[in-house]
Amino acid sequence: MNTPLAKNELAPQPFESELRDNILPFWMQHTLDRENGGFYGAVTNDLRVDNEIERSAVLCSRILWTFSTAASLYGDESCLRTARWAFDYLSSHFWDEQNQGMYWSLDWRGLPVNDRKHTYAQAFSIYGLAAFYQASGEPKSLALAQNLFRLIETHTFDPVSGGNIECRARDWSALADMRLSDKEIDSSMSMNTLLHLMEAYAALARVWPDETLVKKLDGLVRVFLEHVIDPQTGHQRLFFDHQWNSLSEHISYGHDIETSWLLVEAAEVLGDPLLLERVRTIALSMAQVVYDQALQPDGSILYEIAPGGQREENRHWWAHAEAVVGFYNAHQLSGQAHFARAAGQVWEYIQAHFVDRQNGDWFKLLNQQGEPDLDHYKVGPWECPYHHARMCYEMIRRCQDKHQVTA
Repeated sequence: MNTPLAKNELAPQPFESELRDNILPFWMQHTLDRENGGFYGAVTNDLRVDNEIERSAVLCSRILWTFSTAASLYGDESCLRTARWAFDYLSSHFWDEQNQGMYWSLDWRGLPVNDRKHTYAQAFSIYGLAAFYQASGEPKSLALAQNLFRLIETHTFDPVSGGNIECRARDWSALADMRLSDKEIDSSMSMNTLLHLMEAYAALARVWPDETLVKKLDGLVRVFLEHVIDPQTGHQRLFFDHQWNSLSEHISYGHDIETSWLLVEAAEVLGDPLLLERVRTIALSMAQVVYDQALQPDGSILYEIAPGGQREENRHWWAHAEAVVGFYNAHQLSGQAHFARAAGQVWEYIQAHFVDRQNGDWFKLLNQQGEPDLDHYKVGPWECPYHHARMCYEMIRRCQDKHQVTA
């Protein structure tokens, strides 16, 4: 039976409607390049295609994950076909037959533009491939994910630090500059890459509980506890040298709240009770810091603070999606009502400002007043369906678990 909802309590139905009536249809209808294969490099807010923009492995693998997860959840053939479309392109065009591993980006013809082997792209490929294997049973998908895991650990694992370095060249040799993007500093390791490697290994361990993989996942969780998360501030250090010296004083609230729940997920996969208890305590602390410092009166989330205290006042779609899950996760762990209220506040802000009710999906960037930046791509190398679709999947599951009881 279903229990009645308390006032302002979140329920699964709005998230399911957002997912199935808006997000998934938009990406199926407006992003597949039927002529050249794969997905368009970019699509504007008024639905104009820009195929001169490079196609990133990150976008393709995140689409693969999104539609594979939908296919597993709903048994929907159209979602499975879209996932297959992404899998075929990722495995045939992004895959480097000569040196192995995934290229960073291609042009519209499917030819490499940036052929470096960034750990971040390999990780997201594993994430998508594991989900596609779960949805389809395709043995090639699992084999490719396993191969990528071995490549990552062979070529990027640093036995001295216990972390994974950022990037290698096409042939897996060393690179002088390993930056993920021009916005970041050159570093040996970064929180962002390590976070999504942990996320990918947790997903792969669910379908392939290999002993070595599980040990590597455990090591990544402990890297966050011992090196990445600052116990004094509750924030994460973002960039590191080989000795784990922090190279930046930036604060990223979006990554803090995202990490808070992904750490719990990884620890749950590992099943170590003592580690899980430690992780839950830290996750709550991180969520409280974001609640105290980043949640605004209108329900929006402050994005980041630069050294010296300068605030990034634009509102980014992905940070808000992660805040809904992160705050609700903190509520589930603690029973504290203010976290549930915060999740609801951010969700209301999303519905009022991010959801594009004219052309579909979400605006990806807003100003401080909640007005969309219409010049910012809706679909692009980084502008993907993964964060907001995953918010829906997580909230559907979490809210259903809360409201369904046995009669």
